[in-house]
This record gives sequence, structure tokens and C-alpha cells, in this order.
Amino acid sequence: MKPDLRTALHNGALVGDGAMGTYLYQMGFPVGIPYEEFNLIRPDVIMDIHRQYYEAGARVIETNTFSANREKLAKFGLEEETAAINREGVLLARKAVGEDAYVVGAVGSLRGGRRRRISDETIQQAFTEQIGALLEAGADGILLETFYELSEMLAAVRTVRKLSDTVLICQFATDGSGTTQDGIPFPTAFRQLQEEGADIIGFNCHSGPDGIRRAIEKLDSLPELPLSVYPNAGLPGIEEGKVTYRAEPDYFADKVPGFMERGVRLIGGCCGTTPEHVAAITQALRSYAEAGWVADPPAVQVTQPASNQVPAEKRPVYSARAVTPVAPVEPSLIDLVKRRHTVIVELDSPRDLSIDRYMKASAELRDAGVDALTMADNSLAMTRVSNLSVGHLVKDKLGVRPLLHVACRDRNAIGTQSHLMGMHAMGIRHVLAVTGDPARVGDLPDASSVFDMNSLDLIRMMRQLNEGVAYSGKPLKEKASFVIGAALDPNVKYLDKAIQRMEKKIEAGAHFFMTQPVYDPEKIEKLYEATRHLDAPVFIGIMPLMSERNAEFLHHEVPGIRIPENIRNRMKGLSGAEGRAAGVEIARELADTAVRYFNGIYLMTPMLFSDMTAELTRHIREQAAQLR
Repeated sequence: MKPDLRTALHNGALVGDGAMGTYLYQMGFPVGIPYEEFNLIRPDVIMDIHRQYYEAGARVIETNTFSANREKLAKFGLEEETAAINREGVLLARKAVGEDAYVVGAVGSLRGGRRRRISDETIQQAFTEQIGALLEAGADGILLETFYELSEMLAAVRTVRKLSDTVLICQFATDGSGTTQDGIPFPTAFRQLQEEGADIIGFNCHSGPDGIRRAIEKLDSLPELPLSVYPNAGLPGIEEGKVTYRAEPDYFADKVPGFMERGVRLIGGCCGTTPEHVAAITQALRSYAEAGWVADPPAVQVTQPASNQVPAEKRPVYSARAVTPVAPVEPSLIDLVKRRHTVIVELDSPRDLSIDRYMKASAELRDAGVDALTMADNSLAMTRVSNLSVGHLVKDKLGVRPLLHVACRDRNAIGTQSHLMGMHAMGIRHVLAVTGDPARVGDLPDASSVFDMNSLDLIRMMRQLNEGVAYSGKPLKEKASFVIGAALDPNVKYLDKAIQRMEKKIEAGAHFFMTQPVYDPEKIEKLYEATRHLDAPVFIGIMPLMSERNAEFLHHEVPGIRIPENIRNRMKGLSGAEGRAAGVEIARELADTAVRYFNGIYLMTPMLFSDMTAELTRHIREQAAQLR
């Protein structure tokens, strides 16, 4: 007979399951529908997913009830089905798995990281209804997951404890920082949860294994209770219109020992994870089996989900009207790169209100000879000082050419055109059109991702402004003179498809391209051969690594970055100044290859370490001079 869940969690280690919503999405079910309703209308699908995770080794199975509260179900007219959906969630999980598994009722936050005005009374009522139904159906415990604020977590904990003494697991979402979204240090939050009756505490969602590891390392002391972790499979990216996650199952397995050493006793996966990830976690925990923590799992049988292609929208292109052109005040990067080697350096604007260090770093890069400073548009969906503001400052105060990224995520079509018109008024001409990372990966995860348009639409909008035509088709009194950049990912599996998309962007109006970081010299050569027929210049992306940890994080968790094994091996065991020196040396070697094939070099500054990209800029200038 298996022990009760509380005993099992305190005496050993258990494997949790993986994602439900993103796995349904990978199977072809569209976003925007209430997956929790599947408990009633597609029980076969939900049971099959539970069964896959069980066969992969999971022995803590979450119910498909994360958003099954009255407030969220009301958006779909399902509020009267709240109790039924939750009860059925428990019964389906119970039917799908063996008797040695524990079924826990999954309960998510109502606020979800968004500072919405939901009254305490409404929150209390919603939790009481949902948790009551889960307990009534016989859940072995309650898992409160993806909470951002301690205040809401405490409301849920107190609801559970009013209804039952069942096992209670509490998990905060984290971006690797040390506090909850309402400003409470995690050690303080953990102590309060323990006092209120939590049995196990930890983190899930929002971050991959590296971000959650950093959150645990920032604890000034480990809590007395066991920890649980359910990381995402890295940060989500978009490939061919489909949301994807980068972290492979083996990467998860490699992180298991480190988690266990820090007191983790329940480990599963969140967004982007699959039965393959759970199987890898289970395999990594086999070494603990002799201590009685994990039973040997059955043979693993993992099926691959079907793909779901999402067609891209196309927007009309309006013809130009007769308007007065504006003479450019500086040579464009296109003019420069067609004549000589040209260096763009990315220096992201600050995440706080102080810009002194940023301006000093910008001045250092100017003195090193950069041709332009490029600023991302809230990269990784992290809130930063407006790149339009810092772009204007470096142009006005330092005489540096700014190149601003403009993302489709944060502004609707009205705001985007207004933003571009403001850039025109300030004399900022160089722009990179990007889709933008989804809001849920950033520091305000429940903020709206607008995506009125995609990057092709944004390029068309800028082209129309250059023609003196608003996106609505109305004539303007001047022509803009935007030099339009577009993103290129050379790290994709099928380079020919990336080139085809590149050609579509040129047709839409793109003048040049900037690539994701490349760490393989052969890939630089292949990209040259694949793009040499195109007239649009390409700026090869090079980002110096900082440490072994940085290299592993970028490779496994950040979309669009692939680092070869030989490069990662060179960074093994390195950190601090030694790691940065090795990273610069690797980047120098890559730059030596790049300048033989491309005139455009795009350097990315890691964490405001401008001395690294300044050194690389000077090196590129020296190498370019030798090639003349």
C-alpha cells in the first residue's frame, strides 16, 4: 500500500507530470478555447495525456483544472459548470493512471500576475467553489501553482485549510528574481506559507530550469519544508507561426541533481514540457531509487504531437502619393556597409530609472568606433526604459547613430504608427522590425500581447511611411526616410525556408537583415552562400558568452540560439572575469570568419559589459583593415 502523499513528499522524491495546455496546443488544438472544458467534452484526450505522463514516470498527476474557476470560465459562458469541470478533472486523472500515483487538484491564480481589481471577496468565493469541488471528488492534495503575489496565495492557502487538512503544495511563478510581484522576499513568503499550513513550497512556470535555479540560489536560507520545481521548457519562441520551446529533455535531466542538492523533492515540468521531459527527469532520478525515493518507472512510450500550422495574415500595400521627400541628414548603414565593414552594437536600455551607467557604456562604444548602437524593444518582454528615449539621448548627447527595434507585441496599429512618426520627428531613421517575445515570458506575464500585426506587416507600414502614405492609406505631408531592418534566424533546421522568408521581407520593403547570434564558423559560410544572390546586406550576429552557466542557458532556453557542443565545452567550469575573457576570445574567432564573408557585423553586449563589445569592435576594425 502506498504511503499518503504528505509522508511521501517528506521522506523521498517524487516525479510530477508536465504541461497540459501547451501539450494540447502541440497536438493541434487551437489557443483561445477553454481547455478545462475538455474534461466534459473530450475526456478521452485528457485521459490519454494523463496516461502518457504516468507511463513516462510521473507519480504526481495534476488535474486539468488550472483555470477552472468561476471568474475565468465565465469568459466562455461556463461558470455554471465550474464544480462539474473540477470534479470530472479528478475522476479522469484517477481513471487514467495506476494506483501508485497521486492525483492533486491544480488551482491557478485569478489575477495571474496582472494587477486587476478583483475583490478579496470574489477571490475567496472562487477559490472556495473550485477547491471544494476538487476535494469532494477525492483529490489526494491541492497544488496552488503559478501565483505571483503572496497576498493571493495566502487567500488560497487559507481557503484550503478551512476546508481540509489535505496535502498542500504552493508554487510561485518567478523570472529568477528574489521577490513576489507584490514585493515580498521569497524567504519571507515561504515562512508565512509554512505558518499557514503549506506542506511543500516552490516555483513553477515563467522560467526554465536556469531561472528557477537562480530563484532558489537567491534564498538566504532553504526553507524547512521540501521544495518543488516545475520549470518551463525554456522561453517560448515563434517558428513558422507556431509557439515553440527550446529546452530539450536531456537538459532537464542534467539539472535534476542540482535541484535535489538544494532540497527539491518534487520535480515536474510546466509550459512546453512533454512526456519526453518527464521521462528524462525520471531517468535522472533512478540513482536515488536505492534510497527509496523513486520507484523504477515502467517502459517509457512517448508519442509526438501533431503540428499545427498557423497561416500568417497579409495586409494590403497602398500606392504612393506625390509628397515632399525629406533629405537624409546622415549616410545610412546601407551606404556604409556596401563600402566597408560596418559594426552595429546592441546595448539594451536599463531596467531601472538610472541611465548613468548606460550612457557611460554608450560613450565607451562610441569611442571604440561603432557605426550604430541598436536598442531592443523590451527584449524578452522585460520592462525597460523606452528605447526611443535612450535612442534620442545617445544621438543628441553622444552623436551616435541609433538603430531602434520595434516589436509588434506592445502596441496596436495606431500606437505603432504613432511611435514610428515620433521617430521620424526626432530624426531617427534606422529601424529593426521584430515580432517580439510573448508577454508571458517577461516581468509582467499577464500583460496583453497585442500583435495587431506581424513583422511583415510592420515592414509594409514603414515602407508606406517612406512613400508618404499612412497605414490607413491616407496621404501624409512628408515622406519618411526609414532604413528598414528585418530579423534573420540562421540557426533554424531548414535554412532554405529562412531564406524564403527573407525574400518575402525584402519584397515587403526590408533593406537589410540582422541575424541571431551565430556560434559556428561553418554556419557563417553557409549563410553567405545562401544569401549572396540578394542585394540586401546581412549583419552577422555575434554575442560573447560570459560563463558556462550563461552558455548552457542560452543554448537550452532561449529561442533562436544554438551553441555547438565544442563551444560549450570551452566554457566548461568558467565564470567571472575568466569566463568573459574566454567568451571574447571565442567571439574574436567568429568575427575573424565573419569579416571574410560579410561587411556587416552585429555585436550583442551581454548585461551592459560594454568593455567586451568595445574590445571586439576594435578587433574587427583591425581585421577589416588587413583585408583591404
